[in-house]
Amino acid sequence: MEFWKGQLGHLLILAADDKCSMEVATVGGINALVTLARKCKHEGVQEQSARALANLAAHGDSNTNNAAVGQEAGALEALVLLIRSQHDTVRQEAAGALWNLSFDDRNREGIALAGGVEALVALAHSCSNASPSLQERAAGALWGLSVSEANSIAIGREGGVAPLIALARSQTEDVHETAAGALWNLAFNPGNALRIVEDGGVPALIHLCSSSLSKMARFMAALALAYMFDGRMDEYALVGSSAEGGSKSVGLERARRMALKHIETFVLTFADPQAFSAAALSSAPAPLAQVIESARILEAGHLRCSGAEIGRFVSMLRNQSPVLKACAAFALLQFTVPGGRHAPHHVNLLQVSGAPRVLRAAAAAASAPLEAKIFARIVLRNLEHHQIDSAA
Repeated sequence: MEFWKGQLGHLLILAADDKCSMEVATVGGINALVTLARKCKHEGVQEQSARALANLAAHGDSNTNNAAVGQEAGALEALVLLIRSQHDTVRQEAAGALWNLSFDDRNREGIALAGGVEALVALAHSCSNASPSLQERAAGALWGLSVSEANSIAIGREGGVAPLIALARSQTEDVHETAAGALWNLAFNPGNALRIVEDGGVPALIHLCSSSLSKMARFMAALALAYMFDGRMDEYALVGSSAEGGSKSVGLERARRMALKHIETFVLTFADPQAFSAAALSSAPAPLAQVIESARILEAGHLRCSGAEIGRFVSMLRNQSPVLKACAAFALLQFTVPGGRHAPHHVNLLQVSGAPRVLRAAAAAASAPLEAKIFARIVLRNLEHHQIDSAA
């Protein structure tokens, strides 16, 4: 056994290196690691096998290992099985591997088919007293899986909302940030949005939006609240008897007012008054550049939105709520700033959907708040910048 642990230690080191990880995959390392993860019952070997697979899957942007691990026969099933281990260290490494693997579309589907949704929801339920590292990876794996709408619905149906809300209340920044990401994805679905409300998620998200030291946690909490109260949840909320529906409607309206108040406060923390005044009085690039400097959240450039998500923010620009208009413009600014990892992808989605016309209307609307107008102008400028770069 010590021999295998020693060999696994070498594989761990090699798998963590981008270039060496390709060699590990080429010479059959993935198959060997999956075999150990499936067949060996020793805690240390299971832990190191899962960690090595997580390391291999972490290089998805620069090589094909992420997809290769997912396509290896029995790999996803083995990791899902390890999620149910009695040992926290094994569960932690398996959840980390599934989180990394979930960045691949086919892997997300395969993890779900292997029972990953149920296993990870159960893990999230059971890890309230576990280490922050295990909590973060449980929430992160659910965040990754919830990128798929089908998985998002399944997570809500399996009871995944309540444990994610509990993790969003964590004092540990990495834990509540990943939980906020998962809740943001889940809130896109109106049924899940209602579950978040009913399970006490609004106060938890408001607290994150206003108090977290993580800009990303605050940002994603604000976006989750925006999804929940842009009007699409209403038809789900009023199902039931008329008396129940009336009571539920009053409660939702109260929650909506609270949420919008804190979304507005969040957005305004990125609106430097001096920079905004200068930008409002000038069409020159320099004042807008100053606004971007104070408003940009660098980490938000790593977020990748689908066409449906970008479309949702474009629709919010037409919402009657000035707060939601400003929040949508602020979000689109983050997703399109030149240099952002997925900015070209988001710009293409906006161009295809005809968003420039909506953005121009938002930038010129007399009734729109100043921050919505300025942020919309910046998004239009970002679109033009990418067009120039593409032409060059």
